[in-house]
Amino acid sequence: MKYDFETIMDRRGMDAIAVDSLGKGNPSFTPRGPGEGFDCIPMWVADMNFPACPTIPKAITERVQHTAYGYFELREEYFEKIRWWQARRNGVTDLSTEMIGYENGVLGGVLSALGVFCSRGDSVLLHSPTYIGFTGSLTNCGYRIVHSPLYKEDGVWRMDLADMEEKIRTNRIHAAIFCSPHNPCGRVWTKEEILGFTELCRKYDVHIISDEIWSDIILGDHCHIPTQSVSEDAGNRTVALYAPSKTFNLAGLPGSYHIIYDPYIRQRVRKESSLSHYNNVNLLSMYALLGAYTPEGEEWLLELREVLGQNIDYACLYIQEHFPGVDVSRPEGTYMLFIDCAGYCQTSGKTMDEILNACWKVGVAVQDGRPFHGETHIRMNLALPLSRVREAFERLRLYVFV
Repeated sequence: MKYDFETIMDRRGMDAIAVDSLGKGNPSFTPRGPGEGFDCIPMWVADMNFPACPTIPKAITERVQHTAYGYFELREEYFEKIRWWQARRNGVTDLSTEMIGYENGVLGGVLSALGVFCSRGDSVLLHSPTYIGFTGSLTNCGYRIVHSPLYKEDGVWRMDLADMEEKIRTNRIHAAIFCSPHNPCGRVWTKEEILGFTELCRKYDVHIISDEIWSDIILGDHCHIPTQSVSEDAGNRTVALYAPSKTFNLAGLPGSYHIIYDPYIRQRVRKESSLSHYNNVNLLSMYALLGAYTPEGEEWLLELREVLGQNIDYACLYIQEHFPGVDVSRPEGTYMLFIDCAGYCQTSGKTMDEILNACWKVGVAVQDGRPFHGETHIRMNLALPLSRVREAFERLRLYVFV
């Protein structure tokens, strides 16, 4: 391979939540630190343990050499790069600069859109399992979450349209958050599935907030279908949110963007985003995107996807062969596993607390799946060198699932 996905990065002391916060936070979110004799293998918070695509530090460093960092505006090149990337990666060729707007983060964009579509106290439809960021931000801002559970069919997570319709109708729902690809389950929704969802929203006049931050991390032969692309109505009732952060490991340089086709919704969302006077791009975040959304960045991404596919193949096969009673659906996108320990808990008599503590004790820093509405689940990050993935699963075999 041209790029380095094998070096084991030492992130200790470099401000990384993944390693430096272990044992310091709420155990339902932050794993405990490893026991004596074990180093930490960070497999929880959703960032990557790979060196960045070289074009990103190059773009940032070149800008830093000009030592004026005062007030600035987004460069037209910023919008050009987004239009180029969306055309290359998603086949979206009808974007204008006016349709693209900056957001400090996807969750901030979600809340700005909800401020247009809902009043505080209104019900909002989400699928469960649910990304913990949705749970926290919506609850903190006074919205009522109504969950429609996904279900498994032949090992594949599916939406329950009948349940969704009932929840929308009985709770008088006006807005739904759609996670595509889904976090934490890793489903990459097909066009037919998205059409079924968006037609249901059309029927009940529900606006859609589509979190597509994982849209570049697609595995195997699967294909990301932008929610706005499935029909004209879906395009006009959807606020779509993207970012280079998951793709290029830029969470420490916040910078997301929305795509909104409808002029009225666009105007109202931008008004909501502006109220705090906080939704302003960081200078270096802009240059990070300029360095990422390039032909070389695309080449790096394709190699990354190959590496992640190998890691996921290894992990899923290892679980199948060595951990009886543990079940996992192979993700179609993202680099996260959502591992179900229900069968193992039943046969072993162990609780999820005991399993998680055993993982953490031997340095396998996975995340508790219960805050994501997976009552017997572990959430595991596989975006690290394969040698570390192998070491983690050997420790799980020897010390945890025994």
